Amino acid sequence: MEAINNFLLLLDSYLGSAAYFPYILLGVGLFFTLYLGFPQIRFFSHAWKVVTGKFTKKGAQGDTSHFQALSTALSGTVGTGNIGGVALAIFLGGPAALFWMWITAFLGMTTKFVEVTLSHKYRVQTEDGTMAGGPMYYMDRRLNMKWLAVIFAIATIISSFGTGNMPQINNIAQSMEMSFGFEPMVVGGVLSILLALVIIGGITRIAAVTSKIVPIMGVLYVLGSLSVILYNLDQIGPSFAAIFTDAFTGSAATGGFLGATFAYAFNRGVNRGLFSNEAGQGSAPIAHASARADEPVSEGMVSILEPFIDTIIICTLTGLVILSSGVWSQKHENTFSRTDLEIVAGNYSDANEVDREALYHYLNGTEQNTIEKFTGSITVRDGKAVSNGYTLLHARSVAENVRFIVAGEDPYTGVLRIENGQLKKEDIVIVGDSLLHSAALTAKAFSMGFLGQPGEYIIPISLLLFAFSTAIAWSYYGDRAVVYLVGQRGVMPYRIIYVAGFFVASFADTTLVWTLSYVAIVLMTLPNLLGIVLLRREMKDTVKAYWQDFDAEHKEKSAKD
Repeated sequence: MEAINNFLLLLDSYLGSAAYFPYILLGVGLFFTLYLGFPQIRFFSHAWKVVTGKFTKKGAQGDTSHFQALSTALSGTVGTGNIGGVALAIFLGGPAALFWMWITAFLGMTTKFVEVTLSHKYRVQTEDGTMAGGPMYYMDRRLNMKWLAVIFAIATIISSFGTGNMPQINNIAQSMEMSFGFEPMVVGGVLSILLALVIIGGITRIAAVTSKIVPIMGVLYVLGSLSVILYNLDQIGPSFAAIFTDAFTGSAATGGFLGATFAYAFNRGVNRGLFSNEAGQGSAPIAHASARADEPVSEGMVSILEPFIDTIIICTLTGLVILSSGVWSQKHENTFSRTDLEIVAGNYSDANEVDREALYHYLNGTEQNTIEKFTGSITVRDGKAVSNGYTLLHARSVAENVRFIVAGEDPYTGVLRIENGQLKKEDIVIVGDSLLHSAALTAKAFSMGFLGQPGEYIIPISLLLFAFSTAIAWSYYGDRAVVYLVGQRGVMPYRIIYVAGFFVASFADTTLVWTLSYVAIVLMTLPNLLGIVLLRREMKDTVKAYWQDFDAEHKEKSAKD
């Protein structure tokens, strides 16, 4: 698993974590924001009217209503990224990461408007009478770049596992085990059966289910978040101050958090923002292509609301819960994940300013780093290390109160071999105090409100709803990509593999799953961004024509009245 994770991290270093990627993603969003005259602001109120059905025309072609299409797309975006992803971004980049998530969402509202409009415009009707759309269709039918469409479709299938399938059930299972003691495999088995029952019914059943789940989960999560935010109201001001003051400098060290450079906070914030709202990834246009509408721009209007609801509202609530509660910079007892564990040479303490500075450079990979990974032996007696010359880092923090356990709960005694910073003995479990990340951090933050310890249960319940609905939506994205590549005959085999992957991921290593998602996202995003930039003039003309027709139609209606 470690070797696979390292390989995926290497790929990610050339893709989503590369210095160029955030600039491309934000650059395209900024370009269209200026090119189309800030549509996320000018069309915002109109979008709400469209989604409520005010301008819906009878007889329009499609499989779902505007609201159902929005619910399906939101169910695909509102998932672990809003709960675990925000926590991961803050864990990696500090409060500044939330600022860059906001910027990604604001510009992403325009990006999504463009990709949805173009995808809806070039959708097709399939053999079974349902609609199929997405970036692969405008790449093929309008740009005549079938090779790019094929790359995108293949990437969509991969991403359906790396974004919508595996991280979702993994977070559900881990959260349910932590909160209720349920075995991950049992949770995965039960939910896999439910997933199969839903997705076999296709987009009609998927839209019916998601349009009911999304409003319920949204209300539940907002109320739970407010119970923590209002309880820690005196910390909201300092939280916002940290978000903005650190935005262009990086986040300073505080508590167990050892700090993050601007580049690290910027990259993680943009990357997690994309994982959360998927603007530019090209996934949501597949759901919106099913909407009953004759004007592609009208469905593009609806999609403007997605990043706003997903990131500006829900991710902000998560971020404020984590920051105001203070748990993001505090160490808590947990079982150490091997993929989050590093052992470095030398004795370091985060209470020492010089040591903290050295660890900052090591964790952020700066040129000033002088720390090396430890190779040697650790002597352990009754579960506690008695030798020195090394420091255990877990979850980017100095581990404390470390205990080595073997054979269930027995303290280990003996000598442990360390090679290049990694513990080689596989049957050792390490327990201690360190920072938390992902859903575990968010759950801990939810216990710091009016509800107290029971507040933690909001997270497994929310994750169950958020992540399960995401897995439902992404199964549809994947099967539309399969339809494009091989036709209707490939849908059922894909669904079987999708459900099987969903089950297996319930007990897989969480860090590996998240790393896979980093790679899969970018494999969709880059081809999609290229495609919409190439169609920039057509997009502008399509929007202009929409408003001309809209104004003419309403003038005619007013004259009749």
